[in-house]
Amino acid sequence: MGKIDKKLLILISNNKKRAMKNLFRQYLPYLMGYKRQFFFAILGMIAVAVGTAGTAEIIKPVLDDVFINKDERMLAIVPFFLIAVFALKGVGQYIQTYYMSYIGLDVVKTLRNNLVKHLTHQDMQFFQTMHSGEILSRTTNDIARIQTVVTSLIPNLIRESLTIVALTAYVIYSSPKLAFYFLIIMPLAILPLSRLAKKMKKYSKLSQESTASMTARLGEILSNIEVIKSNSTQNIESQKFSIENQNVFHYLVKQVKINALTSPIMEILGSVAIGLVVYVGGTEVIEGRMTVGAFFAFSAALFMLYTPIKRVSSIYNQAQDAIVANERMFELLSLQPKITSGSIELKEPITKLSFENISLAYGEKSALNRVSITMQKGKSIALVGDSGAGKSSFVNLLVRFYDPSEGKILVNSEDYTNLTLSSLHKKIAYVTQRIYIFNDTIAQNVAYGEELDEKRVIEALKKAHALEFVENLESGVETVLTESGNNLSGGQRQRIALARALYKEPDVLILDEATSALDNKSEVLIQKALEALKEEMITITVAHRLSTIENSDTILVFKQGEIVCQDTHQSLLENCEEYQKLAKVLA
Repeated sequence: MGKIDKKLLILISNNKKRAMKNLFRQYLPYLMGYKRQFFFAILGMIAVAVGTAGTAEIIKPVLDDVFINKDERMLAIVPFFLIAVFALKGVGQYIQTYYMSYIGLDVVKTLRNNLVKHLTHQDMQFFQTMHSGEILSRTTNDIARIQTVVTSLIPNLIRESLTIVALTAYVIYSSPKLAFYFLIIMPLAILPLSRLAKKMKKYSKLSQESTASMTARLGEILSNIEVIKSNSTQNIESQKFSIENQNVFHYLVKQVKINALTSPIMEILGSVAIGLVVYVGGTEVIEGRMTVGAFFAFSAALFMLYTPIKRVSSIYNQAQDAIVANERMFELLSLQPKITSGSIELKEPITKLSFENISLAYGEKSALNRVSITMQKGKSIALVGDSGAGKSSFVNLLVRFYDPSEGKILVNSEDYTNLTLSSLHKKIAYVTQRIYIFNDTIAQNVAYGEELDEKRVIEALKKAHALEFVENLESGVETVLTESGNNLSGGQRQRIALARALYKEPDVLILDEATSALDNKSEVLIQKALEALKEEMITITVAHRLSTIENSDTILVFKQGEIVCQDTHQSLLENCEEYQKLAKVLA
């Protein structure tokens, strides 16, 4: 083997040790947060270790005093000692299992809460680049694997280590000579076990990645079920899922295979060590240097010692799975959003919004190029343009889904990056073409993010022309909407979303094709309602029909990320060639 290969092996070994240390270093502080529970768990582990060593010690008087010397007094005492030792082990095991499971489940709950909270603060770009199935997999499957670290691996490692210490001390005390043969051979198991652990980590990573892909595929199927059914492509999608599922199966089987090898290796090496002990110990007994009871007590301790050693080696392999899951989780936790909240609380009403030479790029792609516009309270602004012209980018900047690549956006006279996100969003209501409905009551959906006031809910529903159909529902505003609001029609969902925006009583109302699912009659009524509210806010509308923007104070015509024209509807029809083309499409 060359020098480079040796250095590589040393590096891999050091990295593995470092990963194990990091894993335990990261989670031991969590355990320290549960001092009382951890104290009782440790007491339980000590009880198991002492009880296990005590079990071996009882064998000596059973054989020497009861069966060989026929001591009736010992015959009466030994069963009680036996019961006491096993009771100590049993109670210790129960206490340790209960308290460590409690700690583990609570830690996982905290981890999951922290991760979800952290993810919700990430930038929109994060959610657009990472598949939702991947996120779901990391917050469920990966954290479930990490749960075993706290509930099982750490406590088992501590318990088995204490047991090994207790039994090793006992076998050395019983017969240093016999202990030597066993303790010199068992460390030889480290080399093959470390190689298995390396493979285990590799397949754990592949297993978790394939599980994430499978979850993503399933999420895609459920999200697009209407398209799948309307095209009768169930078999095609099932086949795609089957391939992802097969990959998961393949890597899980590899893990099982590697894990299963641990036991035979320990069995073979253990049998060699025990065979030597039996031979040397038998010689000691035959030659009278050791009693039968002492030999069997030693042998029992040796057999008992073998079990925790085997478990520790198994724990090491299982930890590789948790290490990979932990790395994947901390990849997410280490992500920091670029869109961060400012420090100034926006308290006064928004009366003016200004774009000053604003440019926006998504990577290499330019979405907006040196856009300047001022919008005043009481004015309605409409945005028109071909798909990809920059309309959505314009409104995305207003709610700070993104920050401009160049230029400034001023709210009143303050750079909006200096404002807290919560105070900015409190004054801006954004209704998108894609309607978001929560699995909750209509009242909670309308008052989302605000304190629930039923009178205000009814008023908002009335303004959005949704009260009539809501009152006809069996439970009225207390009707629970299903996932995505599938127990409502598209137009009804759109009106609920509009009512949610109006409930906020915003200073800025953004409607991104927010009435596209409404019939003409409903749309006209909502336009009248918005016209009545116009003086109270800045209204920004992304147009889908000409009828929704004809009365706007200013219409901005977008083309390739620039505002090529801006004026009233009539003036643009006369003077803007681009608007004339769009008017034919929007009519």
